Amino acid sequence: MYPQHHHLSPSSIPQAIHLLGAWLQARLSADAYAWFDTELRGLLAKPEQARWFKALGMAPRKLGKADLLPSTAELQAAQNLRQGLDPTEWSVDQTARMAFTLAYYQGDETDFVQQMGMLVDTSEINELLAIFRGFALFPHPQALEPKAREAIRSTMRPVYEAMSHRHPYPFEFFDEAAWNQMIVKAFFLDSSIWQIQGIDQRYNADLSVILILLVQERWAAGRFIAPEIWRCAVPHANADGAAVILQALAGKSAEREQQMIAKMCQHFPQLCPPEVVAAVQAHSWAAQASRMEWSAFASASY
Repeated sequence: MYPQHHHLSPSSIPQAIHLLGAWLQARLSADAYAWFDTELRGLLAKPEQARWFKALGMAPRKLGKADLLPSTAELQAAQNLRQGLDPTEWSVDQTARMAFTLAYYQGDETDFVQQMGMLVDTSEINELLAIFRGFALFPHPQALEPKAREAIRSTMRPVYEAMSHRHPYPFEFFDEAAWNQMIVKAFFLDSSIWQIQGIDQRYNADLSVILILLVQERWAAGRFIAPEIWRCAVPHANADGAAVILQALAGKSAEREQQMIAKMCQHFPQLCPPEVVAAVQAHSWAAQASRMEWSAFASASY
């Protein structure tokens, strides 16, 4: 089962809207912020679908698409509002779109979920990025889960990453099958996994089997293997998986892949096959791997 969630309660929505608005006010011109504030107040007073859709569509034109670039204090404020909330990769227009969506919410779960489904089905890619990142704040998260799965099935990497990267929702609401699908999908999109929240808490045996098979397929085809594959392939590996990992350490894999295996064995020895841990300890370079950042193992072409 997925872990207990820390999702924002509907009663905290006004607080969330206030925080998003404050971030925008600090970054926008007076005219741009006046437009945002007018639309926001209009939606709060009379949450009409037509006005909501129009505000969502006009946000980039009226506010621009500059990166939000939150300060350390703003990142902490995000965590104080909702554990796991990370606006590091948000933009100004995405932040406004989230605020408009929260303002549109009328307390009706059925209506909100239906409207969100329609929005996901009809939005262009830039709107989708805001919508999926907003799942960290939107009410009725369990009911939105089918749409969240659509994001991780997307063939568009930005859409996939809007849900998977720096986002508390997958960690808290995806079951094991959906979680594993999200991790595996990263390696087909040439994405990375070090930005995925909760990854160290959700290693599992089924995921190891899937990724070991993927490694073997790519070995057979002579294809590139992202070093990060081993981050989720090594923990809980079965006997067949351990044999493949030992092949990798014996020279079948590139040095960066071997360093990833070593780092996993050093950080999570209790989750790794004992024979793999012993093989890592026999390598003189293993200690250096433990000091490398997780981001250092992202795909070279990422």
